[in-house]
Amino acid sequence: MAPKQLPVYIFSGFLECGKTTFIQGTLEDTRFNAGEKTLLLVCEEGEVEYDLKKLPVGSQVTIKTLEEPGDLDEKVLAHWAQESGCERVMVEYNGMWQIQLFYDAMPDGWMPYQNMLFADGRTFLNFNANMRSLVVDKLRDCEVIIFNRIPMEADTMEFHKIVRGVSRRCEIVYEFEDGTVVPDEIEDPLPFDIDAPVIEIEDRDYALFYRDLTEEPKKYKGKTVRFKGQAAVDKRFPARTCAMGRHIMTCCAADVTFCPLVAQYENGVAVVNGAWYDVTAEIDIKFSRLYGKKGPVFLIRRLMIANPPEEQVATFY
Repeated sequence: MAPKQLPVYIFSGFLECGKTTFIQGTLEDTRFNAGEKTLLLVCEEGEVEYDLKKLPVGSQVTIKTLEEPGDLDEKVLAHWAQESGCERVMVEYNGMWQIQLFYDAMPDGWMPYQNMLFADGRTFLNFNANMRSLVVDKLRDCEVIIFNRIPMEADTMEFHKIVRGVSRRCEIVYEFEDGTVVPDEIEDPLPFDIDAPVIEIEDRDYALFYRDLTEEPKKYKGKTVRFKGQAAVDKRFPARTCAMGRHIMTCCAADVTFCPLVAQYENGVAVVNGAWYDVTAEIDIKFSRLYGKKGPVFLIRRLMIANPPEEQVATFY
């Protein structure tokens, strides 16, 4: 039999950023809590404690505490789920732990349903400056980030830029010290013209182009693009196929990753592994064995050897 499907709600953020208060309020809301059996995993001890007496009559919430990353064990989590008979899982996740540790420990049938990130507007900029890799780790996968306790005089553009440097899909909400809640409505125009006959991608804009193309591939289907990229060739690739892209740094030098896309070229073209090219290609969205699914594929129309860009590692800034 297939394992029971359990929706998992993840609430992450650094210590004293408002996670516990939000989860408590959510569980007190009868629109969310109508007596469903809930397993609540708590991965840190904050100043605020849960008060189950305030929950609606008939609430069935089981709280389990994990004190260190090593406590994230698939068998233990599965046992707790079975023991509680839960219908859903809520996780107050420690911002100092890598989020992948939790994903790796999830038992079969556990499915991330919602991922929210909380940040204290008074301390977030310092956290980002000193623990950038941990901030990026949480931003990459979250659907909503709530900045709370923001000083009235603060410039939200600083928060906006940090989030958009990692994710264009994440919804941003600002909650000021006086309780005012404002959704982020700052527009982020792309630095290139997607409606041009040939979309020209400057070297400094490759990271933004790559992210936008992989997040919303359908809007690029049939478009022609020109960019500078580095080729990766492997004898295991299908005939007349290579990978073309750039190295991208999200947060720090340790985070640099080669981010290519599948490229197909015509007979008679010799592509050299590691060489830099000026690429003009039409973008198609189709199945590729290298993806194992449908994805963006460059249909190369023109390929010319090029010098490496001045900054060979692309960034989002």
